[in-house]
Amino acid sequence: MEIGNGFHAFFYSFVCAKQIYMKKVLLGMSGGTDSSVAAMILKESGYEVIGITFRFYDREENTRHLEDARELADRLGIEHRVYDARDLFKDKILSYFISEYMSGKTPVPCVICNNELKWKLLCDIAEIEGIDYISTGHYVQKVWVDGKYYITQGKDPDKDQSFFMWGLGQRILSRMLLPLGDLHKSEVREYARKQGFLKAADKKDSLGVCFCPGDYRPFLREHVDPSLIKPGYFKDTKGNILGKHAGFPFYTVGQRRGLGINFQYAVFVKEIDADTNTVTLSKLEDMYHQTMYLKDVHFIDPEDIDTLPLTCKIRYRKQENGCTIELTENNCATIRFDEPVNSIAPGQSAVFYCGDRVIGGGIIVSAAD
Repeated sequence: MEIGNGFHAFFYSFVCAKQIYMKKVLLGMSGGTDSSVAAMILKESGYEVIGITFRFYDREENTRHLEDARELADRLGIEHRVYDARDLFKDKILSYFISEYMSGKTPVPCVICNNELKWKLLCDIAEIEGIDYISTGHYVQKVWVDGKYYITQGKDPDKDQSFFMWGLGQRILSRMLLPLGDLHKSEVREYARKQGFLKAADKKDSLGVCFCPGDYRPFLREHVDPSLIKPGYFKDTKGNILGKHAGFPFYTVGQRRGLGINFQYAVFVKEIDADTNTVTLSKLEDMYHQTMYLKDVHFIDPEDIDTLPLTCKIRYRKQENGCTIELTENNCATIRFDEPVNSIAPGQSAVFYCGDRVIGGGIIVSAAD
């Protein structure tokens, strides 16, 4: 019997599909709901999933997340590994976090962890072992535009994590699979329930920085020489003393609450001077700037700066503002906003978008009027 072209086409598509489905993916598993559901979706999609849990920081020697990840991997029938990266995390993240606060800046450790540690570790291991893809439970998506990959915002606006991933390059982006990018958190939980993983479905979301959720001040007190954090003075923009503060590292630019000082009008932290242990306060109208300076900038394609309408976010939850970008020497940039922006904090990230697409970002050095 002669086999027609239709059969050949079907057979070819079947073989190609099997080749895709049998490819390996290295999945970062934290033990939480999101990475657990990512594992379920990837396995159901036909990938050979290898779960890896990075041991970055154990609060109070609590290793329950390692056990939860291993337990879920066992139920799914996938390989699971634990990678002890505590020394690396201490050198790259904890040291950075402490030094930034002790320099009067406000760090964003999740940005550094994603761009300089977590995804690079996944990619390095995958390359060494010949694993095709890398994945996590992040709520982001990616697109292919003009020969390059870009991160785009996740479908769930309340969970979108694109702000923290502006520094990733093509080496990493090209390998990324993002199974939760087009889902809402409620859908993720429901998926786990339908699969019979009730423990994963009902886990609480982690809040704040993983190694010091909530207030960061107790962490600083524990890890910094007490003699380096001492009371100083609040001053106004003219240098007049307004009162005493508990130590400059305990304040951030834009802070209003928890100052321990009362006026008949609202005041905000405008500047922090680590050298003099001085915290300058001002009214809201004095908090606005139209120019900002960045270091360590990264753009997927620098030509986007001149060809696309861009907006900038200077906080994860802060609204986007129109701007223009001028690249300068030593991987720096000058940003001019279309309208003045308040509470620009040195040490924080500035992230640039075209619509929902992340174009790039940088670290804030200072602001000017």
